[in-house]
This record gives sequence, C-alpha cells and structure tokens, in this order.
Amino acid sequence: MAEKVKEAPKAGANGSNGAEAKGQAPKAIDATTGVETAQQPAVEVLPATHEGNNPGDEPVATSPSQPEFSKEVYITWYEQMQLMRKFEEKAGQLYGQQKIKGFCHLYIGQEACVAGAVSALQKGDKYITAYRDHAHPLALGTSPNAIMAELFAKATGCSKGKGGSMHMFDKEVGFMGGHGIVGGQIPMGAGIAFAEKYNKTGKLCICYMGDGAVRQGALHEAFNMAMLWKLPVIFVVENNGYAMGTSVQRTSNVTDLHIIAEGYQMPNEPVNAMNVEDVHHAVARAAERARAGEGPTFLEFKTYRYKGHSMSDPAKYRTKEEVEEYRHRDTIEAVRHTILTHNMATEDELNAIDERIKAQVQESVEFAENSPYPDAAELYTEVYVQADYPYIHD
Repeated sequence: MAEKVKEAPKAGANGSNGAEAKGQAPKAIDATTGVETAQQPAVEVLPATHEGNNPGDEPVATSPSQPEFSKEVYITWYEQMQLMRKFEEKAGQLYGQQKIKGFCHLYIGQEACVAGAVSALQKGDKYITAYRDHAHPLALGTSPNAIMAELFAKATGCSKGKGGSMHMFDKEVGFMGGHGIVGGQIPMGAGIAFAEKYNKTGKLCICYMGDGAVRQGALHEAFNMAMLWKLPVIFVVENNGYAMGTSVQRTSNVTDLHIIAEGYQMPNEPVNAMNVEDVHHAVARAAERARAGEGPTFLEFKTYRYKGHSMSDPAKYRTKEEVEEYRHRDTIEAVRHTILTHNMATEDELNAIDERIKAQVQESVEFAENSPYPDAAELYTEVYVQADYPYIHD
C-alpha cells in the first residue's frame, strides 16, 4: 500500500496528477526584487475563446466525460463550497465596515481543499488547521450563525467570542481548532492522532498547514515521530505559492513540497487541489493507509487563494492577470459545470441553492449583530482545568 502512494504520478504542468502539460504557469514579477517567478500550482493556458483574459469574462470550467461520483456528492460539494465562498465574501465586506475586528484571513479559492477531504473521511475523524480556519467548521456542519458570531467576538460564537477569526473551535463536529502560531498545529495534529491510536478508536486526524509552515522545525519533529509510531495522521500543505506574500521559489530550494516527506520515508504525493475530485481521491487513499495502521501521509494540495494573505494585504506581489487565470479554473464553477452538463440539476435548481445560501449567510449576520458580548467574568473561565483556580484580581 505504501509503495503505491509513493509512486503516485507527479503533477503535470496543469497541476493534475499524471496530466499532460498543456501550458505553463503564469509568471509574475516580484515587486521587491524584480525577479520573474513561476507560481504554484501551474494551470492550463486558456483556450482561444478567452482572448485577453478580461476580468469580465465568464469562468471557463471543464467536467469529466463521465461523473466520478453520485449526484448527491456533487450537490453536497456545490452547497458546501458556495457556503464557504459566500460566507467569506460577506465576512470581507463586514471587515471593511469594521464590524469584524482584529485579523481576518480568507480562504476564497481554496474551498476544494476542505470539501474534498470531508467527503473522503468519516464522522469522528479530527481536523486541525492554522488561522485560515472559517471554511473547515462550515463544511463540517458548525452553524454559520456560531461562526459569524465568533467573528463578531460575541458570546454566542463557537468559541464563545474568545477566539475570533483565527481561533475557531468546535469539538462536536471534530474541528480541533484554528491555531495562530505558524506550524504550531503540526505537532498537535500528530498528538491528536496519537490519542486516536492509543484509544483504538479507528479514527484519524487530518492536519492542514500553509506552505510557509513547512520551514518550521516542529514539522520535522512531528514527521519523525508520526512515522516512528505509525500515527493515523494525514498532513496537508496547502501550497498556494506565496505563504504570507513571498513565492515558494524565493524561499525554498525544494519547490515540490511533498518530497520533504521523503526524508522520513513518509508516503507523499502532489494533488491538484483546484479539482475537488482529486482532493477526495488523495485523502481517501491516505485515510485507507492510516486506518490500516500504516501511518501518516503528506499531501501537497496545489491550490490558489484569490485574496491576499489577510484583509490588510493588497497582494501586490502578483499580477491581476495571474489571479484571473486561476479564477478561470475556479473549483466551484467546475463543479457547477459538471452538475449542469450531466443533468444532475437544472440552472434554476442551482440558483435556488445560491439564494438559500445567501439568505443563510444574511441570517448569520443578523444573529451575530443581535448577540451579546461576553461578560467580563469570562476572562477567568476555561483557562485552566482547575475550576477554582486562585486568580489574582487586583
């Protein structure tokens, strides 16, 4: 089983596993150094019908000749990813209105990284990620009301208003939190997997990180222990090419990040994470290994975020043309195209889903605005296990 994963075909120029190169990735001139850099993941050159890549063009989407999954799966993916997208678009607007304070990191463009994993895993499996964490609990079933209230720092939030955008948490759905320390969640993910193995639950942990986090020493310590103890953990690096704003090419001699795992003989593979089907298949393979007691897998999700690192990032380190290139391969549009092409739903039915999600997001905003802030006494709760911890209040 392990050999099969390690021999997985490398990503072609369009980012698909084993796909034939149809073009080259768009280039960008780094604003600081003037160096031309090729970005990750590579995408296909747009067809001739898309001359000029004008921002007003409709997204170009493709679908397989035959759907790989059932109608129910595609509709679920569409609903989940649209909810992630619309929720975060609204969050971005509210941040601009200063109704959401602090830091805010949006996931827009990367939705398939979560949707494809959730469909491949089981109820009871655990998820942990960094501070770009709104999409994960949404896909797992946390109420949008509770997530929006958390963004508003309200007592009705999923972390009782104490976590905000960067520290979502919902144990009930298996979401073990967003974590603000870069790479800090990697050993925690291994630790959660250790607990699952120790307790013989048959469950696993999937641990997400950004491409910048692979430079942290904690990753190497966690990889070594996870392989030594054959922990049921799936490590995922969401490689959007830039970390906080510096391209992978400028920060690493190794640009195919998944091969970092080779130093620990850990099975690994690249995944075109702009394709939700590819994400599902890769996570399913890794989960099968983990549940069979064969240990961890390291997946490199080659993805792309349309927004900057955070709401304060104008993303001047990349070109508008590059962003538009990836928007024309939008994962949500691809799923919509598959649904319509294969008569799984009508345009009106999908539009009805869109309207329902729009109303759901608006309801979450109203819920958050009408919710109370936490009482000051909450500063002293849920900090220590000891209920009567002797705080000094003066």
